[in-house]
Amino acid sequence: MPNTFIIFGASGDLTSRKLIPALYVLFRKKRLPADTRIVGFSRTPFTHDAWREKLAGTTKEFTGKDFAAETWSKFAQTIFYQAGDIDKPDSFSALRATVEQIEEWQPSTRVYYLATSPQFYEEAIAQLGAAGLAEETNGARRRIVIEKPFGTDLASAQHLNEAVHKVFSEKQVYRIDHYLGKETVQNIMVLRFANSIFEPIWNRNYIDHVQITVAEEVTVGRRGEYYEKAGIVRDMFQNHLLQLLMVTAMEAPVKYQADAVRNEKVKVLEAVHPLTPKEVAWNTLRAQYKGYLNEPGVAPDSTTPTYAVVKLCVDNWRWQGVPFFLRSGKAMSCRSSQIVIQFRQPPHQLFNHKSNQDVEANRLIIQIQPAEGIQLMFQTKTPDAGMDLRLTELDFSFSREFKGEIPEAYQRLLLDTLIGDASLFTRADEAELAWGIIDPILAAWQTTKQPDLLVYEPGLWGPAEAIDWMYHHGCQWFDTCPVLT
Repeated sequence: MPNTFIIFGASGDLTSRKLIPALYVLFRKKRLPADTRIVGFSRTPFTHDAWREKLAGTTKEFTGKDFAAETWSKFAQTIFYQAGDIDKPDSFSALRATVEQIEEWQPSTRVYYLATSPQFYEEAIAQLGAAGLAEETNGARRRIVIEKPFGTDLASAQHLNEAVHKVFSEKQVYRIDHYLGKETVQNIMVLRFANSIFEPIWNRNYIDHVQITVAEEVTVGRRGEYYEKAGIVRDMFQNHLLQLLMVTAMEAPVKYQADAVRNEKVKVLEAVHPLTPKEVAWNTLRAQYKGYLNEPGVAPDSTTPTYAVVKLCVDNWRWQGVPFFLRSGKAMSCRSSQIVIQFRQPPHQLFNHKSNQDVEANRLIIQIQPAEGIQLMFQTKTPDAGMDLRLTELDFSFSREFKGEIPEAYQRLLLDTLIGDASLFTRADEAELAWGIIDPILAAWQTTKQPDLLVYEPGLWGPAEAIDWMYHHGCQWFDTCPVLT
């Protein structure tokens, strides 16, 4: 069946920087389903040709060597544009007429992608319903893709879910988090469930703790006004970091199918112990980089954190007693997203090493970006030195092993929306459970003011106090920037 991909907010940055380049590369690779049409909807007045011309420049910029003028010329013939306002019913009537004409009045699967500001989500969904654009007839499917953030707290997420479900059933809704489209994130499940050497030791008997870090080298910059409302926890923890926690901690699904996968992810969130205000003071850390108050759009007395650490526990049979340390920050030492599985020490130190304190336990490092790969750290004997030991690295690099560039996450996710695979998308209960974990932390910071808001110099791994904080929890940070190969 033909497909129509309709983008709301088509003149925005997300469309030109991510969506159209991803769809173009899928077309170039011959992976885009046949008879796929793309329709842009936005207030900016464009003709079909004017929008195609604008997109040609931005797509060439963001795809680089993957761009070919001849291929683009063929792809551009599938692109159309309809000007309109989200708050005007007549605009949706006009959109319906345009789309039906493009589809030649034949049944087609439609994907509605909300690439607008979150404040327009509810109105766009209501207008789609009022215009009859959500109805599925003659076997034609209708799907809606919603970008993060999905709400700003539990109450707003529940309200948005109610608004969505008035028009679309849950099976039609695709809440997108681009982190789940990254090859390395998907490879975590393969690492665990396709290799018998890892799964038997993936539990509290062998793992001491888990560190999940998403560090950004850049500062807030011109996003100060947005960041004042979001902060590091809403911006990174509620979605990206909790998604990585779920994939790391989940049980094996019965089969690799959307509901089976998401059921297991939800079970992880259900097992996470929500923090009380007293626990927030001890199990979290927050800080702000020096200079944040001078960023455009930032209040001079702002207490918005740009760095945070949260210690969570997954209270189930597999993970009881294993702490998960979630950490993220702006203006950090380097750009790095990684998961560190820190194993326990052997029960007995057999070898007469210089100092037993020097013997580090095994460590598995899953690099999400930018140096996508996996490193296993294990002890080896140093040659010609008695029985002295040294931690040695067994390294797997995606770029070295598979050659070429790793596909952008949006390529996989957009293709999944077209073929109807929701495995890598967030379900309603998952989004609400995530907010149920985050809300108590934000509320405690607001009311008790604990822990104190620290300050750190840009270019470091956060505040110096974070090192002592980790020691007090009986652990040590793994702070090494990834090496690109």
